[in-house]
Amino acid sequence: MTGIALVTGGQQGIGFGISRALLAAGFQVAMASRSAPEKPAVKNALAALGPNAVYVQHDVSDIDNVSSCLDQVEAQLGPVTALVSNAGVGAPVRGDMLDLQPESWDFVQNINLRGAFFLAQEVARRMLAQPQNTYRSITFVTSVSATMVSVERAEYCVSKAAAAMMAQLFAVRLAPHGIGVFELRPGIIATEMTEGVREKYTDRIEGGLVPAVRWGEARDIGSVIVPIAQGKLEFATGAAIPVDGGLSISRL
Repeated sequence: MTGIALVTGGQQGIGFGISRALLAAGFQVAMASRSAPEKPAVKNALAALGPNAVYVQHDVSDIDNVSSCLDQVEAQLGPVTALVSNAGVGAPVRGDMLDLQPESWDFVQNINLRGAFFLAQEVARRMLAQPQNTYRSITFVTSVSATMVSVERAEYCVSKAAAAMMAQLFAVRLAPHGIGVFELRPGIIATEMTEGVREKYTDRIEGGLVPAVRWGEARDIGSVIVPIAQGKLEFATGAAIPVDGGLSISRL
């Protein structure tokens, strides 16, 4: 096996595409999310991925149980060599940012930022205890919204902009130890999260919003994660990689 990957939110959407790609590349994969193991998405993912995939129930916002989550992964597969911090939520309600409520702000930040930070922190501590000859990586899946403004979902944009800085901080802290840290910025990806706006964005994509003139797929993100986890981008640590079909390129 190439290594052991932990993918948060790995049972569906972008996370499932990442899990599938890592397994195909020879990794063992632990998927983690707050969904109960008996949920159809979890059972279907495990059935599709096969015996080298396991599932651990963990709510990323529950930072008190981070150690327990990692202990379970280690007990089943071994120490994590590649963390893919993918779990996230969108704005619960899209609307005027002047009407944004504190509970919506806190909900998004607790998962997309606070939870992601403290999981990565504990993974990094454990990675530092691993042999230096084992390549280790942490990848934060953020969004083009880290730099592209959507005023109707301010809490989401702020969480992703802050997560971009989080990736930079971890990259600098861990670089002397040979641990690579990266940020991926997906664009408009066809997942359960975007199903409600599919018609709206299909029209805009076909009208030129995305230079590649298509929706992104989960496999597009997975194809970028694999070389990162394999160490093929080792000296590019700290890189923020757009995976958006050209969406975020400034144009006149």
